[in-house]
Amino acid sequence: MSKKKLVFSGVQPTGNLHLGNYLGALKNFVSLQKEMECIYCVVDLHAITTLQRPSVLQSNVLETVASFISTGLDPNKSIIFNQSSVPGHTQLAWILNCVSRIGWLNRMTQFKDKAGSDKEKASVGLYIYPNLMAADILLYKATHVPVGADQKQHLELSRDIAQKFNNDFNCKDFFPIPEPLIPKNVSRVMSLRDGTKKMSKSEESDFSRINLKDNADEILKKVKKAKSDSEPIPENLSNLEKKPEALNLINIYAELTKKSLDAALSEVAGKEYSFLKTKLSDALITEIVPIGKEIKRLLNDKAHLMQILKKGKEKANIIAEENLKNIREKVGLI
Repeated sequence: MSKKKLVFSGVQPTGNLHLGNYLGALKNFVSLQKEMECIYCVVDLHAITTLQRPSVLQSNVLETVASFISTGLDPNKSIIFNQSSVPGHTQLAWILNCVSRIGWLNRMTQFKDKAGSDKEKASVGLYIYPNLMAADILLYKATHVPVGADQKQHLELSRDIAQKFNNDFNCKDFFPIPEPLIPKNVSRVMSLRDGTKKMSKSEESDFSRINLKDNADEILKKVKKAKSDSEPIPENLSNLEKKPEALNLINIYAELTKKSLDAALSEVAGKEYSFLKTKLSDALITEIVPIGKEIKRLLNDKAHLMQILKKGKEKANIIAEENLKNIREKVGLI
């Protein structure tokens, strides 16, 4: 078995990626492509576990690719493609559906969260999509997967499936057991309106998030309106942790300026929130506005984005077809 390190990660094409996606995932993707072979996939098949408008889904796929490129991913260094263009994902998913156990899927908390109280009306795809996620990873025999806290359980399932396949078909080490890559320093980016909730596109108010396409004026308005209070900024971490909105703003400032949380806090401790918000706005405008301009430029050249996907699909298919041929042989499929 090859010992080379290979990273796989997928991003759902929800459109309009935000600061949380950037700090929590995309910046890490760019760093990883300097160290390992990387495959980054726009997981459009995962997106259709809930009903999508076809034209919107197509636009969102291209916008996600534009966001990849604008934040620093290089299609000459990393393989970038959309999931549905490589048939091996769904072919392996069916095989893994027959390896995975119902009891394992019943423990997946994300299905319970997304399906809500009426699970009977949820799609079968939403229920079994962790098996497709396992197929995404194992199809390329990825050794490492960047994950956030909300995806750790699904990666554990992928590891269980890989181990069971290797045992069931008497092929020790055929699938590597993928390791999680959890960024050490990145804190979760929370809503600007509620420091106890993760920044999310699904939150109704656009003032809850900084979108990667926001211009300078929009960023200034959103940071100015970000929830805070009339007291001075706390002078130590223990008091700061009692103020989730303040902690979130300082965390974001620390990430953007590459400072420790302690260093960022010492810079603003005891001052009014307007002082922090000015510094945070400046840091956001410096980092995010150029990305937004590049996303908009790329979206005006859809042929170029389609060409990136085409080349990525061709590269991904070569790996997928070779691995799938071996997988079929292991299972006994002719």
